Amino acid sequence: MDKSFLGAMEAITGTIHENKEFLTDLDRAIGDADHGHNMARGFHAVMEKLRASPPADLSTGLKTTAMTLISTVGGASGPLYGTAFLRCAKVMQGKDSIDKTDAVQLLGESLDGIESRGKAQPGDKTMIDALKPAYDTFAAASEQNRTFLECLEEACKAAEEGVNYTKTIAARKGRASYLGERSIGHQDPGATSVMLILKALTEYYKSL
Repeated sequence: MDKSFLGAMEAITGTIHENKEFLTDLDRAIGDADHGHNMARGFHAVMEKLRASPPADLSTGLKTTAMTLISTVGGASGPLYGTAFLRCAKVMQGKDSIDKTDAVQLLGESLDGIESRGKAQPGDKTMIDALKPAYDTFAAASEQNRTFLECLEEACKAAEEGVNYTKTIAARKGRASYLGERSIGHQDPGATSVMLILKALTEYYKSL
């Protein structure tokens, strides 16, 4: 298959590794203090599998990513990210490249999958608060005939705004919800990892 998928996954893995302690510190304030380490372990395992047995196509690569994250990332993040990548695998069946229309569908299916699996909605202080604005913004930019890169950059800005929004609200899902109003002032680790993944993909796309 095209090496661009492996390159994209390496970019994500590198970014997660670089921000491992940052994500864990965020999670220490309102969660189990393991989000960064769990995510880093999961994506490291993904890259080991992808390098050992390069997937024949995008769908297979995305499915391998999904199943590896589900089996290696602890807490809620593994099943949630795994569900998102599984949905992406279905979208990419029979396709060997991603265009703007595909990207809109990938983000939309990821959002729907995570909402369904996590029973969360915008304003709950979760990864949804970064992913939904990213999806909405990418879709709107695509409708305006912006370039793929412009769509990605706008989506990253929207995700970052979503992360900042999570600082202003109380958590309603997960361990952070036990803190109630005390969770206000802290940004959500899951929303932050979504933003970091989108930024990694954007920077990788710029390098092509």
